[in-house]
Amino acid sequence: MAAPWLIILFVALTALRLVMAAVLPLTPDEAYYWTWSHHLQGGYLDHPGMVALWIRIGTALAGDSPFGVRWMGPVSALLGTALVWDAARVFAPGRRGGMRAALLLNGTLMIGLGAITMTPDTPLVFFTACALWAAARLIAGADWRWLVPVAAALGLAFSSKYTAALTSLATILWVVTARGGGRKWAWTLVAGGVGTLFVLPVVCWNVEHGWISFLKQGGRAGMWRPARAMQFLGELLGGQFALATPLIFLLFVIGAWHVAREARRNEAARFLAFWTIIPAAVFLEHALGDRVQANWPVVLYPALALAAARLARPVGAAAGLGIGLGLLVCVQALTHLLPLPPRLDVIARQTGGWEQLAATLRATASPGDAIYAEDYGVASELAYYGGVLQVRGVETRWSATGLPQTRATPGVFLLRADRRPPEDVAGLRVGQRIGTACRFRGACYDVYRLGGGAAPQIVTILPWRH
Repeated sequence: MAAPWLIILFVALTALRLVMAAVLPLTPDEAYYWTWSHHLQGGYLDHPGMVALWIRIGTALAGDSPFGVRWMGPVSALLGTALVWDAARVFAPGRRGGMRAALLLNGTLMIGLGAITMTPDTPLVFFTACALWAAARLIAGADWRWLVPVAAALGLAFSSKYTAALTSLATILWVVTARGGGRKWAWTLVAGGVGTLFVLPVVCWNVEHGWISFLKQGGRAGMWRPARAMQFLGELLGGQFALATPLIFLLFVIGAWHVAREARRNEAARFLAFWTIIPAAVFLEHALGDRVQANWPVVLYPALALAAARLARPVGAAAGLGIGLGLLVCVQALTHLLPLPPRLDVIARQTGGWEQLAATLRATASPGDAIYAEDYGVASELAYYGGVLQVRGVETRWSATGLPQTRATPGVFLLRADRRPPEDVAGLRVGQRIGTACRFRGACYDVYRLGGGAAPQIVTILPWRH
């Protein structure tokens, strides 16, 4: 039974995250995923389609607002925390194993703050927690029937983000090397079929679109650039040091080492060793030739929290520091207590000024003008906050969204003020600059008249918020 203060803590954290979700404007990536939700499909150029489905459900139930887009994030983080807590009865046995795992997981900035936003990592972490919970049931009773919900959860995780392929591979290797008779293999076949069903929409979409999403993400693998390997490794470790928070990152590393040493004697430790060491090795190998984005290893965080919870070490200071840092970031985001410039305030830089930019553009553009932007994030924000603005997507990525398309028509083109304009956009000539629109100081865009091209190209009609 959880202590009352812990229940109060996690409910309070969830309430704060919901408030933040309602108050903060959407980030460019969130606005981009919101456009996806207007045409649901198995995949998109950048990611599988689960995040679009979650946004569609969220806005259907809570309205087409930032809260509607995001509310499933804080709620799923609370449910995922409960699942990890319960899984700790097997993976981190002891009176306080669940409490330690839950505190460590929520002490990371990646979960503590990441749960506020709606990105592919949001459903990924939740379904990863579901898989660990089902795996705990499997290991506790040596009941291979539980492999079926493990596979289902991993399939849903893969339908959220491709990094779930690493934990799926780790699970397959664990199953192959685990003890068990004919029942193990029978249920493995069933689980394989169920997992395949859940990833089938992603695979089918890629087949129909020339494997573009798999090629975009998989094309990053296998690169070898030794001259920059130390830079990429430093960025990977530095990113985890920041997103996991320093003390929790150290506990994660020690926990992974600990379960690796225990793997021969303890089945739960062996499972966690597969789930942490194999994906971590892949990320380290990738960093020898290319950049590993700081959020990619979040797929490991629930398992690492369980591994660290097994240690006979206090976690209160580490979790307290992480949660405290997260609270400070939230207070700054809500109150702007410190007059930080946007370059030092990540949340302000990502979320600030979009409504002002859209309002300026409405005043600058003529009625009936189509709105074009060089960057998909800017175009997505204008679609969300622009009201009556007729925003068009010109980048090739938009053709994979399934949104309606049309020929480019005259309008205006937004370009960052520090860049030189191209000669044409979507087959239309770039004319004179007619104004400047700013989000805040240092984030301004020149507005150019666009029209008169001989061969207008096909562009995507972005949705708008009613």
